[in-house]
Amino acid sequence: MVTTQTVALASDNGRTFDAYLARPEQGRAPGIMIFTEMFGIGQHNREMAEYFTRRGFNALIPNLFWRAAYPGELAFEGPDRDAAWARLAAFDVDAAGCDIGIAVQWLRAQPFANGKVFALGFCAGGRMAFVAAARANVDAAVSFYGMGIAKHDGEFGHVNCPVQLHYGLKDPHIPRPEIDAVTRAAQHRPNIEIFLYAEAGHSFFNPIRPGYHAASASLAGERLDALIDRILVATPV
Repeated sequence: MVTTQTVALASDNGRTFDAYLARPEQGRAPGIMIFTEMFGIGQHNREMAEYFTRRGFNALIPNLFWRAAYPGELAFEGPDRDAAWARLAAFDVDAAGCDIGIAVQWLRAQPFANGKVFALGFCAGGRMAFVAAARANVDAAVSFYGMGIAKHDGEFGHVNCPVQLHYGLKDPHIPRPEIDAVTRAAQHRPNIEIFLYAEAGHSFFNPIRPGYHAASASLAGERLDALIDRILVATPV
């Protein structure tokens, strides 16, 4: 059985740092923390959380846009798309990094948790998965088409956990020079793996988006699952 709820992680100036939580009904489980695209927490994110819960994990989706003028979900298309880009442009990465630390500590402290936290992010959330690895002491992190990771070139030395960075080479939002810059920053970090998908564009892992690329998503999913199994299942707690 899957138990779901919205939880409050912190509050400030009348605002609440909220998160969507899905967890097994009984027992103590490792955690997977999901960081969303720039559109916020949508139904497909919640379904992913529940999918991981059915596999035996706690899944937490922190709302990293809780400080924004509009903290809720925005649609992929129409006027909301421009609003999502504007919200992302105003996004405070450092404040969000602190929020991630709060979320990680909260999840680890719960009686239904076993202390392990795995960060998984997409698009803007892919960058935040890297930030979680560099700043929040997670046990592993996976980023899918994370925009802006090259801006953190000085933080690669702070990443001590296993990390996967997945990029589609036909992604209009992440030019090849950015991917090359990330590759250079990671070249002396054997714990950071970079996977490139020649035929994939942005959102290639998301089956409800036009950019979905089944073959690339399947291969990336195998790599993701292998790391989850190694860090969250095979590693004794």
